[in-house]
Amino acid sequence: MAKVRQTWGTRLGIIMAVAGSAIGLGNFLRFPVQAAANGGGAFMIPYFISLFLLGIPLMWIEWTLGRYGGGFEHGTAPGIFHTMWQKNRFIKYFGVIGIFGPLVIFIYYTYIESWTLAYSFFALTGKYGNLATQSSMQSFLKGFQGLESNQHFSSIISAYIFFIITFFANIVVIYYGIKGGIEKLCKIAMPLLLGFGIIIMVRVLTLGTPDAARPSWNLVNGLGFLWNPDFSALKSARVWLAAAGQIFFTLSVGIGVILTYASYLSKGDDVVLSGLSAVSMNELAEVVLGGSIVIPAAFVFFGPQEIQGIAKSGAFNLGFVTMPLVFQKLIFGAFFGCIWFLLLFFAGITSSVSLAQPAVAFLEDEFDISRKRAVSIFAAACFVLCQPAIFLLGKGVVNELDFWGGTFCLVLFATAETILFAWVFGMERAWQEIHHGADMEVPKIYKAIIKYITPLFLLLILGFWLYQEGLPTILMKNTPTADRPFVLGARIFLIFIFIVLAVMVKIAWRRKRLKI
Repeated sequence: MAKVRQTWGTRLGIIMAVAGSAIGLGNFLRFPVQAAANGGGAFMIPYFISLFLLGIPLMWIEWTLGRYGGGFEHGTAPGIFHTMWQKNRFIKYFGVIGIFGPLVIFIYYTYIESWTLAYSFFALTGKYGNLATQSSMQSFLKGFQGLESNQHFSSIISAYIFFIITFFANIVVIYYGIKGGIEKLCKIAMPLLLGFGIIIMVRVLTLGTPDAARPSWNLVNGLGFLWNPDFSALKSARVWLAAAGQIFFTLSVGIGVILTYASYLSKGDDVVLSGLSAVSMNELAEVVLGGSIVIPAAFVFFGPQEIQGIAKSGAFNLGFVTMPLVFQKLIFGAFFGCIWFLLLFFAGITSSVSLAQPAVAFLEDEFDISRKRAVSIFAAACFVLCQPAIFLLGKGVVNELDFWGGTFCLVLFATAETILFAWVFGMERAWQEIHHGADMEVPKIYKAIIKYITPLFLLLILGFWLYQEGLPTILMKNTPTADRPFVLGARIFLIFIFIVLAVMVKIAWRRKRLKI
C-alpha cells in the first residue's frame, strides 16, 4: 500500500507556517543593526529594490517548484531538481545544498534560540535585575554562554539545560508532522508573536523623554537615528550587498525550506497570493515592528554617542545586553522583558522547525520510511551535530557555520534554482505553472525579472563576493590565529556533512532504480 503524503490543513496554515519560517531572530535583531549601520533610511532603497527584484521572485519560484515537485512525491531539492531536469544525472547532487543549508543552520540556531527561552525566564525571576551597565550585562551573557566563569554562572550547565528543553520542543513539533505539529504551532505562535511585538512597540512609541536633563534623548531622534537617510551610503557596493543579504535572511529564500513546505500543497492551491501574503506578514514584522523597537528604545535611554557603539556591537549584544537594560528602566520591566524574549523564542522556534523539515522530508520521501523513524534519525544525528556549536562558541565555529550554511549556500542555491526554473524548465512553462490555480495574475514585468534580472542580480552578488572577499575568507586571513584550528575543523565538519548527504542521495536513487 502506497504511503500517503501529508498535506496542510488550511491555506491560512501554510501562510502562517511560511511566514513563521521567515519571521525569525533576524527580523527583530539583525534588521535594525543592518539598517543603522548602512545608511539609515537610505538602506531601505536597496532593501526594497532587493525585495521586488530578488525576494518576491524567489518566493514565487520556490512556492511553484515545491508544489510541482510535491506532485511527484518529492519534498526536497534533490528530487525536485531531478524532476525538472531528468536528463541531467548530476543536478540532484546540486540539490543537496537545499538539505545541507537548513541542517547546518539548525545545528547552531537551536542553541541561540534556547537563549531567548532562558532570558524570558531570567527576566521573570529577576536574575539579572541588579545589573545596570553594558559591561555587567555582557559579563552575564558570557557567563551564561560558558565563555567565562563569573559571579553569575560558574559553568555552561544552565545554558545546556535550556538547550535540551528547546531541542526537545523542536523535535516534538516536528514529530507531530505538517498539520498536527508545524501548522498547529504556527497558528498559535504567530498571533502571540505579533501581539507581543505590538505591545512592546506601543510602549516604546510612548516613551517620550524619560530623562528631562537630556531633552535630545527622545523618541523622535531615536527613530531619526534609524530612519534619517544618508544617501552617500548608496555609493557603496557593501550597502547594496547588505540589503540583498537581509532579504535572503528575512524571507528564508534560498534555503530550501519553502520548497519543502510547498511540496505539501495540492496541484490547485494558489501559490501567487499565498506567497505574497507570507511576504507581507514578514515585512510587517520586520520593518514596522523590528524597526520601531530596538534602536529607538536604546537611543532614548543611552543617547546619540553610545547608540553608535550599540548599533555596531552586533545583533546578539543588542538583543541580550542592551534590551534587558532598557526594560529594566521601565515600570513593569520584568513583564516587558519576559514578553520580548518570548517574542524572540516564538520567532526562533517557528523558524527552526522549518529548518528541520527538509532533512525529515528527504528521509520520508526518498527512503520511504515513517515520519516517526525519520524524526528519530534526525533527532539523534542533530543532537550530536549541535555539540560543537555549543562548546566551541567562542572559537569562531558558529560564525563559520553561519557563513557557509546560512549565507554562501543561500546565494548559491538561489542562483541554481532560478536558472533551473527560468532557463531549463523554461520561462513559458514556468509562467503557466506559477498561475495554475492562482486567484490573481502576476504582473507581466515579473516574467522578464525572473528570467533575466533575478539570476543576473544573484550572479553579481556571487561575483562581487568572490572578487572582494573570496580568497581572504578561504585563506582565513581575517580569522584570529588562535581560532584557525577550530575554524578549519568546522570546515572539515561541514564537508563531512555534505558528503554524507550526497552519498545518501546516491543510495536513495539507486534503491529507486532497483525497485523499477
